[in-house]
Amino acid sequence: MSEQAQLTKGKITLKGSARIVTEFFMYGINSILFQRGIYPVEEFEVKKKYGLDIWVSNDQQVQKYLEKIMNSVEEWLSMGKINKLVLAVNSREARETLERWQFDIQLVDEEVVTAGEQPKPPKSEKALRLEIQAIFRQIAASVSFLPIIEEKCTFNILVYADSDAEVPTTWTDSDPLHIKNAEQVRLRSFSTDAHRVEAMVAYRRDPDLC
Repeated sequence: MSEQAQLTKGKITLKGSARIVTEFFMYGINSILFQRGIYPVEEFEVKKKYGLDIWVSNDQQVQKYLEKIMNSVEEWLSMGKINKLVLAVNSREARETLERWQFDIQLVDEEVVTAGEQPKPPKSEKALRLEIQAIFRQIAASVSFLPIIEEKCTFNILVYADSDAEVPTTWTDSDPLHIKNAEQVRLRSFSTDAHRVEAMVAYRRDPDLC
């Protein structure tokens, strides 16, 4: 069964939803890296996704790093063992977190249908695409309210998984990389029939404006 048929003719499975959410994270992280200027423009290329032009890194090291993380993320999502993913943008020189893009993940409760009631119809591909489009448009518009990043930066991906999740041996525990006295902006959310993803970005307040 194709993904489109799975979305329009029947409720999507937890495994199918995990694939959709993981793909969103992959494109979303790439888009943030581009929009926030973490790497030079020439290190990105445009790809069509969700009916939008999305800038994706063509750096093999970056993609290899993301793919390794997303392999585990997809597995944990399909098992319901992950509740949050964070992209932290850090100053390379000061080793300080400048922005923290947070994606909270919840399992959608199974609907209880009583006798005589009609079950809630499965989410259509169009409705899902429109919700995801709205988030990407907010990421692109973030340059209008986020402080300009003038220093060289790196990024980290933090994954909040259940204690019984099988973690690769190459992974290490990390500081949550919170930002002191941060400003926060809540972004749009999207949901499949199995997962709900809510997004927000926290950023360091400009000291000159305090």
